[in-house]
Amino acid sequence: MPELPDVEVYCEAIEQRVAGRELVRVRLRSPFLLRSVHPPLSEAEGRRVVAVRRVGKRVVFALEGELFLAVHLMIAGRFRWAGPSAKMPGRVGLAAFDFGYGTLLLTEAGSKRRAAMHLVAGEDGLATLDRGGLEVLCASVEAFTERLKAENHTLKRALIDPRLFSGIGNAYSDEILHRARLSPMRWTSRLNDEQVDRLYRSAVQVLTEWTERLREQAGGRFPARVTAFHDEMAVHGRYREPCPRCDAPVQRIVYAENECNYCARCQTGGRLLADRALSRLLKKDWPKTVEELEERLGGRAGEPSG
Repeated sequence: MPELPDVEVYCEAIEQRVAGRELVRVRLRSPFLLRSVHPPLSEAEGRRVVAVRRVGKRVVFALEGELFLAVHLMIAGRFRWAGPSAKMPGRVGLAAFDFGYGTLLLTEAGSKRRAAMHLVAGEDGLATLDRGGLEVLCASVEAFTERLKAENHTLKRALIDPRLFSGIGNAYSDEILHRARLSPMRWTSRLNDEQVDRLYRSAVQVLTEWTERLREQAGGRFPARVTAFHDEMAVHGRYREPCPRCDAPVQRIVYAENECNYCARCQTGGRLLADRALSRLLKKDWPKTVEELEERLGGRAGEPSG
C-alpha cells in the first residue's frame, strides 16, 4: 500500500501536471470505485484544479468551488500519466481523469477492487475522510508522545493505526522500529522517555529520508515504480536477508495479509518473536533466540527446521 512518502511524491507529480488545469472529464470503468453520492461526480467536471494534497494516505484534488475529489489507492491502486484522452488499460483500469493535454489513469492490480474515490463539498466534507492521525513530520515530540500513549497498543499496531498517526503503514513502520531499535511487540505504556524520543526521531528521519529518496528516483518524471518493497530498505520485505546493522537474518511475523519484519539482534535482544503459524506448528521446537536458530541450521539462519 502506498504510504506517506509514496503519496507525497504522487501528489507533487500530479500537482506539477494538473494545477491550474480544468478537469474536463472523469471516466469510470468500475462502478464500485466511487463511494460517495452527493455531490454527483459530474459536478467535478469543468472545474479547475486549485491544488493537490495528501490527507492520510489519500490523494486529494482541491477543485474550485470548494469541491474535493479524494482517491485512496489501498493496496494495489496506482496512478499513471498518459497522453490526451488515453485509453484505460484493459484489466486493471479503474478510472481516467482527462485534463485536455494529458490524462491521469487510475489502475488496480489483482481481482479485488479496494481502491476508493469520494467527491465531497467543503473542508467539513473533507474532514469526514480524515481518520484524525497525527502528522508526524509537523508534530513536536510532546505531541507525538501524547498520541503514542493515548492508548495501550504494541508499537507496530500504534504506528499503523490511522486514528493515531497519519500515513504510516506496514512498510515504513518496520523501518521506523528498526531505526529506533525497538521491538514491534513492545507495549506503548512500557516505553520510557528516552525510547519515545528515539522512536519520534526515527519516524521523522525515515519518513523524510524516504520522501526525498523517492523524489530523487522519480527525477521529475511521473513515479512509475511505486511499491512497498525497496532493496534499500533495512528490514521490510527482507526476510532471511542480513540486517544492514548487525548481519543477523531479518525475521518476520505473518498475520492476515500483512507481515512484520524485524531484526531480533537489534530490536528484541536476540529473542525471536513467536510467529502464530510456525510457533504453533513447531511448539517446543520453536527456537527462542537468533543464536539457537543459527545453531540448528548450521549457519543457515532464517528458517526454523521442521
